[in-house]
Amino acid sequence: MNLETLWQTLGSLHAWEALAVTLGVAYLLLAVRESLWCWYAAFFSTAIYLWLFWQVQLPMESALQLYYLVMAVYGWYQWRHGGRQDSALGISTWGGRQHLLAIGGVLLASGISGALLARYTEAALPYLDSFTTWGSILTTWMVARKVLENWVYWLVIDSASIWLYLERGLLMTAGLFAVYLVIVCFGWRQWLLHYRAQYS
Repeated sequence: MNLETLWQTLGSLHAWEALAVTLGVAYLLLAVRESLWCWYAAFFSTAIYLWLFWQVQLPMESALQLYYLVMAVYGWYQWRHGGRQDSALGISTWGGRQHLLAIGGVLLASGISGALLARYTEAALPYLDSFTTWGSILTTWMVARKVLENWVYWLVIDSASIWLYLERGLLMTAGLFAVYLVIVCFGWRQWLLHYRAQYS
């Protein structure tokens, strides 16, 4: 393989998607273990997906990646210094009122941005794109704050994302999110055990 062919291969959407998928799996596996390294993997996977989603006309998903870049830095800081007296952050939970406000906010924001995208852009699947985007914004913040129920939220968002990515031809990314569904179940169990251990 000559240098020009190699460059063309590396420059293809599928090659970049494969790298982003690999880093995405690394992020989630490291997050399950509560490792700070998850945020490094998240940052680089996000940078690739920012460009990739723009190429396949998913503007909300692309814009979401800008938020993820910021949250990778914020999450790293919170996990390292966000606890009491500058210690590591512990796992917490939300009450019913917080969940109702969170879910209602995501649905409202999704409806508004979906309507705007449908009217003023050529975005593909504007309402689903909006739902996965706003849901991911909320849930990523929950991960950065180590809210236990983030795993349940990811279960819903990742399921919706699989259909979105399949429809846009991002097969490896859809596969990544199918793997995420399995890892999310392990993540929930692992964090629940750690949460209970904090108070035993």
